[in-house]
Amino acid sequence: MLRRFLDRIEPMFKKGGPYEKYYPIYEMLDTFLYSPADTTRSAPHIRDGLDLKRLMTYVVLATLPCVLMAMWNTGYQANLQIAQLESIEMEGWRASTLMMFGVGFNPDSIFACIFHGFLYFLPIYLVTLAAGGFWEVLFAIVRKHDVNEGFFVTSMLFTLTLPATIPLWQVALGISFGVVIGKEVFGGTGKNFLNPALVGRAFLYFAFPAHMSGESVWVAVDGMSSATPLAIAAQSGTETLATHHSWLQAFLGVIPGSLGETSALACLIGGAFLIFTRIASWRIVFGVFLGMVLTASFFNLFDSSQNSMLAMPWYWHLVLGGFAFGMVFMATDPVSASMTNAGRWIFGLLIGFMTVLIRVINPAFPEGIMLAILFANVFAPLIDYCVIQWHIRKRVKKHG
Repeated sequence: MLRRFLDRIEPMFKKGGPYEKYYPIYEMLDTFLYSPADTTRSAPHIRDGLDLKRLMTYVVLATLPCVLMAMWNTGYQANLQIAQLESIEMEGWRASTLMMFGVGFNPDSIFACIFHGFLYFLPIYLVTLAAGGFWEVLFAIVRKHDVNEGFFVTSMLFTLTLPATIPLWQVALGISFGVVIGKEVFGGTGKNFLNPALVGRAFLYFAFPAHMSGESVWVAVDGMSSATPLAIAAQSGTETLATHHSWLQAFLGVIPGSLGETSALACLIGGAFLIFTRIASWRIVFGVFLGMVLTASFFNLFDSSQNSMLAMPWYWHLVLGGFAFGMVFMATDPVSASMTNAGRWIFGLLIGFMTVLIRVINPAFPEGIMLAILFANVFAPLIDYCVIQWHIRKRVKKHG
């Protein structure tokens, strides 16, 4: 029935129809509900069962462990603070909703934590979809091309990089900047050289640092604050950090932090899925990891009395901040990363090196993965160019 309805109204959106300029909206809805019926009729052909929609669907599926952990941990951290301060009175629509459904604020209840966290995650994601989707549709209409499914991945990744307490107007501003400046001004999906989700996140980080960093944003309870483990390590060292959070807690994600970046385990599960389905390049993932291990081990050789971050071992770097999330989901973006196999190794090694370098040397930025990936994105074309030229010279020398 729905298929017949869409087929019946399709001529109204085709060329010459009364709603011709709105065809990208119709096409977006039609291909979201059903597989495209269009087929390639002229050579050359590329025969592959993987289309763009399926590729993006796999990435979204890979983020589900992070999404579930984001909702549970956001609710858990909030409920834990509420339980410790029994005199606190919760107000607002979230508290009313929890009480209306009889859920409450029990940190020992998995459902109560997930539901509480869901009430923070959902508004951020809906605003991201609405604001970013507006720009996607607008540019599609103006340029007369289809709405690309890549935005669903961008919207999910952008949401997961944000703290639960961020004002919603900043969410709309950030995703607008990421979509327009990070992608559409370069021609849209496939033509951008920077990761649009990271561009939006970086814009918010520098434009509104009070809402994106510090101690006041990491627990979703008004008036409560809790520093992230990475901030504790930067200020007092890993020995002090270990008295607040164990390595296992950091690995599982039972720590304060941005929505989807706290659990290294959830990120690695998603990464394993992406590598298994060949959506993500294993060379980039292992390159980032190897670059981080080598750089952290090198810094461990120096005296850390003046800089506690010098002593942080690689296994702490792995589970703190957004390293695992960036390594798995951001660095492997097929558009903004290197395309050659050797280039992917170099690209990954550069990200791992830059992440630790920023964390250790630059005290203003305890987190470094975001800036490291954007830095590597800028150099990805140059890396590929150098690799290709090296292969050309090698073949000319061999056969010349």
